[in-house]
Amino acid sequence: MEITDKLLSMVYALVAFAIVVGGILFLASLYERRGGRKVAWWFIAPTLLLLAVALVYPALRTVYVSFFDSSGAAFVGLDNYSTVFTSPDQLVVLRNTVLWTLVTPFVATGIGLIYAILVDGAKGESVAKGLVFLPMAISLVGASIIWKFVYDFRDPAAGTAKNPVEQIGLLNQIFTWLGGSPHNFLLNSPGNTFWLILVMIWIQAGFAMTILSASIKAISADIVEAARLDGVSALEMFRYVTFPAIRPAVVVVLTTIAIACLKVFDIVRTMTGGQFKTSVVANEFYTQTFSAANQGLGAALAVILFILVVPIIVYNVRQLRASEAR
Repeated sequence: MEITDKLLSMVYALVAFAIVVGGILFLASLYERRGGRKVAWWFIAPTLLLLAVALVYPALRTVYVSFFDSSGAAFVGLDNYSTVFTSPDQLVVLRNTVLWTLVTPFVATGIGLIYAILVDGAKGESVAKGLVFLPMAISLVGASIIWKFVYDFRDPAAGTAKNPVEQIGLLNQIFTWLGGSPHNFLLNSPGNTFWLILVMIWIQAGFAMTILSASIKAISADIVEAARLDGVSALEMFRYVTFPAIRPAVVVVLTTIAIACLKVFDIVRTMTGGQFKTSVVANEFYTQTFSAANQGLGAALAVILFILVVPIIVYNVRQLRASEAR
């Protein structure tokens, strides 16, 4: 019965969508027959309306709520923003966000770039690239669950000499095989944040490799051949030929991964829930709004996240336009 209801709901949605699109097409054609020239506005107007309702209004509403207390009843001005930048707990959140944004893009891009150069033109290149790109096909939640098993820790003190505790976490099992002691990777701060960052690097390195590999292959063969005839070394080839040619792509990859790190939520929420001083702005926004019922502070965190993301997006767009103009 539930399946039938869901199918009917889907059919109703498709029919409604067809009616709306058909109505827009009919009005546009009718307007055009009567001599109207700006037919495109009939198609742009619904999009602008949806953006206004689903994006602009919520954004303005969030800014408005950020100036009120947890219940949204009393106006507190900039107190919520002051809390974000003065509270010890919130400062840890900002510190973690900065670490994510500074470490992940450069490490992931560096790994992707080195790998792209090493496998370029090698035998089995497609298979080698596929293996590195494979984590991109996994959702962030799925990847987090995988790595949570990798980091899994079982307290040895809970076992006995006859029945020792077996480590099911890959890293701790390796440590045990080597004669070492198991370690709780997700407990101690700030090291646990770096173990979480490793998950994002594992995912984003494949993305960086794919984009940069395509840019490397787009370099003119004549330029490469001329450099080789001049007797340049491999390092000089990278410094004076390869990197200048792929610099716009490197910037795009860096900024794209940085944006993803500023908004990171799934990994932190799945692996630690923001505990043990691993929370970031996006996770803290969710926690304050829905768990702690502090709508004012949650809205302030959302506004700060928006302010942090916008400059990177603007810079990314400018770099894309600059590269297209060349």
